[in-house]
Amino acid sequence: MAAQTQPRTRLSRRSTLAGFAALPSLAWGQNEPLITVFADVSLKHALNKAGFIYVAQTLHPVRFSYGTSSALARQIEQGAPADVFISADIDWMDYLAKKQLIVASTRRSLFSNHLALIAGAKSKISLKIGSKMPILRALGDKRLAMEGPDAPSGRYGQAALTKLGVWDQVKDHVAPAENVRAALNSVASGEAPLGIVYDTDATGERGVRIVGVFADSDHAPIVYTGAVLKASSNANATNFLEALASPLEARAIRGFGFRILKG
Repeated sequence: MAAQTQPRTRLSRRSTLAGFAALPSLAWGQNEPLITVFADVSLKHALNKAGFIYVAQTLHPVRFSYGTSSALARQIEQGAPADVFISADIDWMDYLAKKQLIVASTRRSLFSNHLALIAGAKSKISLKIGSKMPILRALGDKRLAMEGPDAPSGRYGQAALTKLGVWDQVKDHVAPAENVRAALNSVASGEAPLGIVYDTDATGERGVRIVGVFADSDHAPIVYTGAVLKASSNANATNFLEALASPLEARAIRGFGFRILKG
């Protein structure tokens, strides 16, 4: 089918393996196979924007599945049909690498981020992030919203609170969230007075404000890594991954607060 001179974006859903959620796609009337990208949910807005740019330039259709890096890695391990994996940390990419499920030569560091402590937009909580900060007092009788330690932002958050000497105080006052967006929504709705998320998530949500940003030295470097999966037969998968560092896509991603890494 010939490419249209004025292509239109169509949002569609296709089934994956039984038990896996249907994936939204950016399709442009092409007969080429979809590039299926499994990516951490914290990248949702940035990748959607970059994806539209990529499709407009190449006419290679793309679809995204978002979730916690840990859950997506396990889905890939179980045979979920995907071409590219983008993790919010190195550990879950290492997990798939050890199982020989990625094409090692395509692996690259893509983006970096910061970790933030957030409160509701109308909250009066004021807390300076630092050693022995009185976070438990700020929580009162409520809980701290954050991902569990199995997920990247939860692991970064626990490491930061441990280094600052307050994890033992709050560990029994944590409300584990399904993913970083759920933690964000918990604070925005007023269910939790404080939460730990990426600052890129917080800046895009009117219902929260950033109380403070954790120092990079408080936790392991936040490095989003990407790779093509060995099970992929899509010849355009590597091209998509490489395109994320191209000027237009990189500018779009930076617009959401991410830092672009080289390599």
